[in-house]
Amino acid sequence: MKEKYVLIGAGSAMFTRGMVADVIRRGQAVELALVDTDSHALVVAKGMAEKMIAAKKAAITLTASTERRDVLPGATAVICTIGVGGRRAWEKDVLIPRKHGIYQPVGDSVMPGGTSRALRMIPAMVAIAKDVLALAPEARFFNYGNPMAPVCRAVRKATGANLVGLCHGVHHVGQFLAEVLGVDQARLSYSAVGMNHFTWFTQVEVDGQDARPRLREIAEQKLARGLTETKLGAHFAEAGEGGEGEEDLSPFSWQLLLLFGGYPACRDRHVMEFFPHLFAGKGSYYGKTPGVDAYSFETTIANGDRVYQEMERLATARGPLPKGYFRHFGGEHEQVIEIIESIRAGTPKVYSANLPNAGQVPNLPAEAVVESPAVTTASGLRPLVQPPLSAGMAGALLTRFAWVEMVVEAALEGSRGRFIQALLLDGAVTSVEMATKLADELLAAHRQYLPQFA
Repeated sequence: MKEKYVLIGAGSAMFTRGMVADVIRRGQAVELALVDTDSHALVVAKGMAEKMIAAKKAAITLTASTERRDVLPGATAVICTIGVGGRRAWEKDVLIPRKHGIYQPVGDSVMPGGTSRALRMIPAMVAIAKDVLALAPEARFFNYGNPMAPVCRAVRKATGANLVGLCHGVHHVGQFLAEVLGVDQARLSYSAVGMNHFTWFTQVEVDGQDARPRLREIAEQKLARGLTETKLGAHFAEAGEGGEGEEDLSPFSWQLLLLFGGYPACRDRHVMEFFPHLFAGKGSYYGKTPGVDAYSFETTIANGDRVYQEMERLATARGPLPKGYFRHFGGEHEQVIEIIESIRAGTPKVYSANLPNAGQVPNLPAEAVVESPAVTTASGLRPLVQPPLSAGMAGALLTRFAWVEMVVEAALEGSRGRFIQALLLDGAVTSVEMATKLADELLAAHRQYLPQFA
């Protein structure tokens, strides 16, 4: 079977260039169709892809369209990376709550920012899912867009489409834990269970031996050393700084390991947002303010703009890509190409995937979209049954899954009341009045992307 990959949201050029690099690296002869509603972003993505394909003389047939229905027929895999409103809308999700004293380091998964983002993302993804079912019903269907759990839950609830959510977070934290333990990643095995951007590493083994006691020792040592204030919250990948190994990074995650017995992904920058009653205020993160002088949101946005501008320059410039360009891509970008290959071959490999809970996590709600280990089979990704989470681990997640249901209802129904309820369930607001005012401000700011609220 010759693959036809349709990438919807190709204007997310960082993802697009990574995916093209993966296809090239694996030597596939495929058809690749790029889709984005932003015509200029599509030109940039297509120009970059063309130069990458030409540089490696890859057997990839490339097309591009602003109309997904034109390219969906014949698709064998549909991969969505859309972000409705882009970085400018994302800024509003974070900066409007700041006016109310709510500080978010990310604001794309939970808290008011993630709740607001879901209202834009869900209708768009439901519309895409309906087109996939109509025009490419046999295609594998993947989502990378945030907030992951509400998006995947809404699509399945509204359309029944077999959407699989994927994220690199658990994979990257697995790499981090191998580094911390001082072992080659091939020697490490693990299970991580929870909600996207907040999963518990319930099992960590090196050469088949439980490594959690050693992780507890490491946690105690790290926390005993104290925090270096100048470095705390200063290094993270989205800022283009790398540097994940500093001693004082993610102290809250190490504290959770000691308290609950499992290390949380995706470390402090994301995990703190699942505890807004602890970290939504000014100076609440070990004396620093989330999104301001710890994991600066403005730095994240500025880096995203800078990376896009550089890709725009490369894509539209005359001549080939710079020499050594491909050295910037160190490995499988987001695993989706490897997953598709494993499914086609019927080769069993285990990945972290977001799928409805059909009993794989016994004490989490049925049908809730949980992130947990899943194995590739000829019929797709099948979740692997896990032991029940401890009462503490499950308790930290249960309110979040209730929040997901409320967000999904708000987005599908265009319900202002449900939106306010979701903000109250989230826990960052301090009063009904604040939730109401914040909801109205976010709805007004994003009116152009929220036709269901008209």
